[in-house]
Amino acid sequence: ARFGFAPNLRRRHMAFCELKYFSPALQKATAVNIILPETALEGPFPVLYLLHGLSDDHTIWHRRTSIERYVQDLPLIVVMPDTGRGFYTDAKEGMAWETAIVRDLVNYIDKMFPTISTRRGRCLAGLSMGGYGAVKLALKHPDLFSAAVSHSGALEFVRKIDPTWDNYQEWVRIYGKKGVGSADDCHALATKSDTEKRPALRIDCGVDDFLIEQNREFHAHLNSLGYDHEYEEFPGAHDWQYWDQHIQEAISFLKPHIDLPQLPPVETALPESEAKTTTKPKSALLKVAASKKKKK
Repeated sequence: ARFGFAPNLRRRHMAFCELKYFSPALQKATAVNIILPETALEGPFPVLYLLHGLSDDHTIWHRRTSIERYVQDLPLIVVMPDTGRGFYTDAKEGMAWETAIVRDLVNYIDKMFPTISTRRGRCLAGLSMGGYGAVKLALKHPDLFSAAVSHSGALEFVRKIDPTWDNYQEWVRIYGKKGVGSADDCHALATKSDTEKRPALRIDCGVDDFLIEQNREFHAHLNSLGYDHEYEEFPGAHDWQYWDQHIQEAISFLKPHIDLPQLPPVETALPESEAKTTTKPKSALLKVAASKKKKK
């Protein structure tokens, strides 16, 4: 090899970029990190919108997990937006984070990249606030998203807001004082969902997570509606060790619900220097010899 080592031609690679763009809904510039497949295919590709939690931003999934490695063999675009502390909701007083995602960002990604711009070309996943966001946006916009996964989601948050909380006014500015039963309440959205258009849902949570009861309540509610979904509890808490492990299961769950193009075989040709020193295994040579004898 030219530099003393050979590239791994059997491994697929991913491109990574950060984009700054203007969101009309927010009336400001915002940012998004994107993982892109490097493949012989020109697309179009489906898109996973991967959502962060309350105290994080668009960089966190890439910094704290191996998400790029987990999708390296998939013809899939992963989009990780920054959504502040907005709970993926158009605030009563404040920024319109929901519209910023479902209108501005989706349209921007479809315009800039070779995407499958249909329902089966988009899915969602997220943790904590982002788990709530993934489920809420999928239930509220089933024409845009085919499936969603929630890790440790604040799925009953709107129903738990308490006037005694120190930051109560922050949530009132987002939801108003009547969030229960609203179009931002996952519980209510599931109840009102069209049985013919329900997105596929997967929910998981660690048994030591402070949000475990919210997840159990939402799971029970889905069961009462006859809403088919996946639900699992695992050892673990509200931390990145848990999310790094279980995002892998999320990807496996989402794959059947999106239109993934068929990839060509991974390049198996060896570098010339390596090929010269490579010999066939003894068993393979024996098979070749036996084949020649038969021909004689």
